[in-house]
Amino acid sequence: MRAWRRLARAFGREQRIVTGLALLAVGVVVGVRVAPDYVPFTALSVPLVIGAFLLGPRMLVSLLAFLILMIVVAQTVRPADGARSVIALVVLVLLCVVSIMINARRVPLGVGINRGESMLVDLRDRILAQGVIPDLPPSWLVESALSSAGGSPFAGDFLVATRRRQVDRLEVALVDVSGKGEAAGTRALQLSGAMGGLIGALPPDRFLPAANDYLLQRDWEEGFATAAHLSLDLRTGDYELRTAGHPPPVQRFAGSGRWQVLRTEGPVLGLLEDVAYEPLRGRLGPGDVLLLYTDGMVEEPRRDIELGIDEMLGVAEHLFRPSFEGLADRLAAKVGSRDDDRALLLVHRR
Repeated sequence: MRAWRRLARAFGREQRIVTGLALLAVGVVVGVRVAPDYVPFTALSVPLVIGAFLLGPRMLVSLLAFLILMIVVAQTVRPADGARSVIALVVLVLLCVVSIMINARRVPLGVGINRGESMLVDLRDRILAQGVIPDLPPSWLVESALSSAGGSPFAGDFLVATRRRQVDRLEVALVDVSGKGEAAGTRALQLSGAMGGLIGALPPDRFLPAANDYLLQRDWEEGFATAAHLSLDLRTGDYELRTAGHPPPVQRFAGSGRWQVLRTEGPVLGLLEDVAYEPLRGRLGPGDVLLLYTDGMVEEPRRDIELGIDEMLGVAEHLFRPSFEGLADRLAAKVGSRDDDRALLLVHRR
């Protein structure tokens, strides 16, 4: 056992996997020779498929070379005796070729399929974690909903939020990166990390200018984004709204039961240097609702955005009547373009 543990430590994880799969391939060849009626040589596809999922590019090449050798040996100990054997041999060779092609595409990443997918899932979870609403007083209900084009888990819309406990303020930003779905997902991942740090470290009036400077430094081909930033005093309900090329937020006043579009102006992030974003100040009273949303909620081809806002508010007025609980998800599911990313933030003062 001590010798086995020393041997295990001497080999890395992938070396141990390659060794195990190579022994499995040898066992298949022995089975083809000893019991050909029970062990077909196509069983060599088993270590091939397992290796393609578990190994990185460098070790997969070594395994494929060994498996090709085993295919030759298997045919030597039992020559092809019919069309079925020839077809099975062709299928095995094609599987090796496909594995080599997949491996060549993964060379820049340097990891296997399984580990690469795990990395992407981890990155996706991190971007979603940036938008988790922090714990708030019972008098506040804040919900968000995100939906990507085509149902992909990666989207160009994202949310970042934090709570400044020293002054009891909620800071939240809803961002829409240029592009949609997976095409914008990588830029959204990088930008969400930067904005998640900026929103908690800078005062409200410096957040959007700092995000604008960050995008200008990246020099991406599609390096612009729109954003809406809300800074809310959780004690009084006073808020400051700043937008950067974003659709206008809307507020529902409980006293009148009417929705009001809050007109704010500011240049899109990542296009101009030395820009300022003027705040729109207001207050959320008991029963009031504030909605922030991305253009995917209200824009459709050949339709004016004002009509889209009216439709969204009409659906919201109908859906909120039972309760405001879960309204963000229900509203995002009812309105908006299915060909674009959609995001929505609802803030309700109970």
